[in-house]
Amino acid sequence: MNQFVNISFPYNIRLTVKREDLLHPHISGNKFRKLKYNILQAKSEGKASLLTFGGAYSNHIAATAAAGREFGFETVGIIRGEELVDKIVDNPTLAFAAACGMRFKFVSREAYRQKTHIDFVAALREEFGDFYLVPEGGTNALAVKGCEEILSSGDEDFTHICCAVGTGGTISGLINSAMPHQQVLGFPALKGAGLREEIAIFAKNANWALVEDHHFGGYGKVTEELINFINDIFVKTGIPLDPVYTGKMFFGVIDRINKGMFPENSDILLIHTGGLQGIPGMNRELMRKKLPIIKM
Repeated sequence: MNQFVNISFPYNIRLTVKREDLLHPHISGNKFRKLKYNILQAKSEGKASLLTFGGAYSNHIAATAAAGREFGFETVGIIRGEELVDKIVDNPTLAFAAACGMRFKFVSREAYRQKTHIDFVAALREEFGDFYLVPEGGTNALAVKGCEEILSSGDEDFTHICCAVGTGGTISGLINSAMPHQQVLGFPALKGAGLREEIAIFAKNANWALVEDHHFGGYGKVTEELINFINDIFVKTGIPLDPVYTGKMFFGVIDRINKGMFPENSDILLIHTGGLQGIPGMNRELMRKKLPIIKM
């Protein structure tokens, strides 16, 4: 569903939001797109379980757990941070995944960095049996294929397509399906992540760029300015934004508009990639820090 943002912007610029967050109550946004063909592949291989990786508030962990419950897979989550082992009930994301039937293995940050190593994966197969492995964040060729379906008929008239960037799968799909006259802009949530090389593995076209100065200090980092901006957008439009991905992308787009960095009469489509499940956990951290909480 495309939702026009009824806010007056300079230079006769128009903003529209593609509400991918409304695709599914729990397998939301780009996670729905990324898992679609991986689920089909797992079924075709006769796999009974899915194993993947993520952090304490991972959208991908929550979505994979929900997909497993809905499509009949056992699920295993390899979680970064051994200290979380006895904090599942206090963590909304992990509590939800557990309620969906996901089993967890909590590992140190050092061990987590070995997640793609052949010996590490082999040890996981010894422990959990045969499984279909979904990468951290869900990005692989099948995920990109799913993300290529985000843009649909009727989206051809937009001049710019903007999205948040985590592992690079979503923007790669958008790059591949965008029209030649459209520019795809990605707003990384991570600081200095070396994403250009990752995106280039999957992206077939050259009509894209990364805008790397709106990460607010890095992955999961938020400021009072960002929170106030997110809440202001919600009050004005009714569109909820998460502070890790879509909030920063929205902020970056509007900042660039106000600085005259988009051509006059630009017609911009913003991709809402979901991630709202992480807001309750983030709000707990914000209350602990005596900062405003995020409205939704």
